[in-house]
Amino acid sequence: MEVYGTKTGGQARVLAKGGWGPVALLAITLCACSSLGGEKKIEENVYPADYKAKIKEWLRLQVADPKSIRNAYIAEPTLKARGAVTRYIVCLKFDAKDENGQYQGNKEFAAFYYAGQITQIPEATRETCENALYQPYPEIEKM
Repeated sequence: MEVYGTKTGGQARVLAKGGWGPVALLAITLCACSSLGGEKKIEENVYPADYKAKIKEWLRLQVADPKSIRNAYIAEPTLKARGAVTRYIVCLKFDAKDENGQYQGNKEFAAFYYAGQITQIPEATRETCENALYQPYPEIEKM
């Protein structure tokens, strides 16, 4: 193999016999192969599987004292429009101690989903959970 060296800006450039042609051809081939499958479209509104257990895992990290959770209730996942976007939302409410060890009274939260995964669980606005059909959620009281 013949090697040609040139020195430019303090860096050596080495070209194998045949130049950049084979390298460019390989790059074009690889790019073409990767686009054959096309982009996969993400299904944004997948029903959240195992939502109770996943909310419990999430709240274990979010609530100051997860072992203090009591009076817990949860509604089933529901597709709801928020502005121009529709997403699955799970409403829940419970009482838990804050960082000072004081119970705060029942607060409502909404778990938002994208592609079947929780994206956030903020306190719910009145409109978000106003028609939620709550049922007891004893699993979360046993952390």
